[in-house]
Amino acid sequence: MGYDIERFVGYVNEGLLCSICRDVLEDPLQAPCEHAFCAACIHGWLVQHSNCPEDRQVIDVAVLRPLYRYMKNDLNRLQLHCKNREYGCEMVCSLESIDRHERECEYSQIPCSNAGCTVQIERRNLDGHLAVCEYRSRECPNGCGYTILSAEDTQHNCVAELRTELELLRSEMICRVEEAKHEMESRLDSQRRHMVQKESILQNEIEELKSQMSRVMSDVRSLMAAERQHRQELEQAELEKREL
Repeated sequence: MGYDIERFVGYVNEGLLCSICRDVLEDPLQAPCEHAFCAACIHGWLVQHSNCPEDRQVIDVAVLRPLYRYMKNDLNRLQLHCKNREYGCEMVCSLESIDRHERECEYSQIPCSNAGCTVQIERRNLDGHLAVCEYRSRECPNGCGYTILSAEDTQHNCVAELRTELELLRSEMICRVEEAKHEMESRLDSQRRHMVQKESILQNEIEELKSQMSRVMSDVRSLMAAERQHRQELEQAELEKREL
């Protein structure tokens, strides 16, 4: 939708009006047939139609182009009232700068920044509203450190609040201790399984070494027996040689 033509000061050229909503162009786009539209208007139109709403020539989104520069300049120079005129703003400025002004306008209706408050207030009156807003927060004057809402002043009890906080801290501490305990038990169990596994591997290696040692000792005994047999044979041969 375009800018309400009633907001503008003086004459507005027909060529600067949207061919669909008949208000002053907002984010203008132009078809090859030179008819101009607000971007939102023509996009909405082309969802259900495939032609220009003025001369019925076939068009689609791909052929839409920005407004000619001279027309864009004429559009930007138009003078109009701030949208907050009904609230007292008397500012008249160019269309090119109206958005910047309205973002900062002291007469704009803005929401209260306090959580829970639904009041819409003029920007210029916001500070005064915040000073009396029933949802404003402040630190407890008794020194307990709690932030309280004005509406809760009569219900606030420092001792009760601190006791509740202490219980919450105690519960949190218990939970953390339990979590740490479970984590340590899990780690110990994992280490225990690892140690058992390592012990089993070492035990198997020891048994293998014992088996190898037994085979080596058996081979040594065999060699010693063979050596004795060989020595006896040499002694026998020596005796036979002497006899001869």
